[in-house]
Amino acid sequence: MPNLYDNGDQQPPRSGLILLQALILGLFCLFAIRLWYLQIHRGEEYALKAKENQLRQEPVFSPRGLIRDRNGDLLAVNEPAYALGLVREDCPDVDATLRQVSLWTGRNFDDLKRLYGKTRKRVKPFEPLILVPDLTFGQVAIIDANRFRWPGLEIQVRPRRKYRYGKLLAHVLGYVAEADESDLEQRKELDLGDYVGKQGLELVLEDRMRGVKGLTQFEVDVNGRRLKERVLKHPRAGHEISLSIDLELQQLAMDWLDEEAGAAVVMDAETGQIWALATAPSYDSNDFSSGLTPDQWALLRDDPLHPMQNRVIQSVYPPGSVFKHVVAGAGLHYGAIDPRETVNCLGQIKLGRHVFRCWRKGGHGKVDLERALVESCDVYFYKAGKKLTVDRMSEFAKACGFGEPTGIILPHEKAGNIPTREWKRKRFGEPWQGGDNLNMAIGQGYTLVTPLQVARFFGAILNGGKLLKPLLLKDEKTVVQGDIPLTPEQIARLHEALVQTVEGDHGTCRRIRTKGVTVGGKTGTAQVVRLSDELKGLKDDEIPYRFRDHAWMAATAEKDGRKFAIAVLVEHGLHGGSGAGPVVKAIIDYLFTGKIRQKPEAQKAKARAVRQLSLKHARTNADAH
Repeated sequence: MPNLYDNGDQQPPRSGLILLQALILGLFCLFAIRLWYLQIHRGEEYALKAKENQLRQEPVFSPRGLIRDRNGDLLAVNEPAYALGLVREDCPDVDATLRQVSLWTGRNFDDLKRLYGKTRKRVKPFEPLILVPDLTFGQVAIIDANRFRWPGLEIQVRPRRKYRYGKLLAHVLGYVAEADESDLEQRKELDLGDYVGKQGLELVLEDRMRGVKGLTQFEVDVNGRRLKERVLKHPRAGHEISLSIDLELQQLAMDWLDEEAGAAVVMDAETGQIWALATAPSYDSNDFSSGLTPDQWALLRDDPLHPMQNRVIQSVYPPGSVFKHVVAGAGLHYGAIDPRETVNCLGQIKLGRHVFRCWRKGGHGKVDLERALVESCDVYFYKAGKKLTVDRMSEFAKACGFGEPTGIILPHEKAGNIPTREWKRKRFGEPWQGGDNLNMAIGQGYTLVTPLQVARFFGAILNGGKLLKPLLLKDEKTVVQGDIPLTPEQIARLHEALVQTVEGDHGTCRRIRTKGVTVGGKTGTAQVVRLSDELKGLKDDEIPYRFRDHAWMAATAEKDGRKFAIAVLVEHGLHGGSGAGPVVKAIIDYLFTGKIRQKPEAQKAKARAVRQLSLKHARTNADAH
């Protein structure tokens, strides 16, 4: 019987077997090459990534340096704050997580989405991207209780700046706020969400105040939960600083300026240290630390009284009669004034067709230099200005520190303006006129100064002629920036006129007399606009607020070797004696007797009414434009 099954006929083709073997060999080679690529060629890189999945590092925030006043009282401290971050590597659904964060915190989802898209490139996938920099305790509790349902969310604890006295020292200390793009570009050590100084000493001393971050390392499981943790580098706090400011004196000055728009500065005439630097109105530095809303920022920015303006160094004003001591000094220096020579003041002086009037309508009669300073005779200084001309008055004023910044450590200080012939020609395209000399001689016209410049000049009269750099830090050494170009006898003459303005029977500063203290003073009324004949006939309280004169008072005070210079400016305060004088008197009483004189309630009510009037006029003008 034939064999129906011939095994030889069932052998697979040899070519197919070779093909199968080749495929198996090729697949093996592919796996081998891939294994070599992963394990050897990029093994170190992937090993590092694997380690990063298990071991992560996070910065430990350093507290900013503490700030104290000259007596050790704390002014700026740090308190714990909570920020919400998102670790992208651990977050399976970013959009859903952002929506939930929006529900928890009340932040707009679109804003969170925009923030995420803007900052994700600056933050590594394993690092928290800060979504909300300042959580409330209620929000922290809700998020922490539900965080296990939303992997990737992380609450960070960091120090937040706290200003213990809010508005009191805002223009000195400044504030901190979240670093913006320019900050991150300028300072490579900063990370997204860090806070930096933006104004005041916080800005100027940023490198000194910020400190150095630490670093911690921790293990995480597959869900991103922390397991073990250890500190790789401990944080270092910023340096502590002590100011020359006296907290109680600062509070006193601010209380007297309450409801006003103005400035007060108190300077130690022997060292240059600033004991008080008050500006009103003010703002609360804490609002910036916790984050301003757009509405809050708009209120500050658009306030017609400009609460963010540091009026001591950033606002410039016509000096009025306080400038007469500069003109008197120029006259003595150049020999244009003989102290014994008298001028007959009839209440006015003519120059061409123009009449320049003295503040006393009937005139002062015959006056010499001292009486002209004590009673603030305008006619005497009109004639002095005519002799000196702008050239000598400008040269001497600049030698006395006007027309340039004082060099105080605070930012954005203004230089003011001491006009010259060239300045007017360039600014207005007009030549200097004879009447400009007369206006400049009484502190009007184009002359502009800051309250700090005035305090420094009067401090120089008190200390024998040394122009000192104003100091805000207690450990700063005294710096003599220059000398008033007068002889000791001439400086003594100017100082004696200051004292007689307070102690004399006809002086304009009699209200600041203080028993046992040698006090000198000079009032000033700085004209804002030239009043029309109709307005000139009105009583002070009837003149529209925006047309009222600014009130100046500069003073010197000494006792037992302690010497201080004081400058106070009240915007639209009308008269130096009544507008600025009470503030100066309260300061002198505190410095030499320790007495704290409160501002009378009647004066507070009047100032409040004037403030409301000023706001009404400012808003009316803004609406008109």
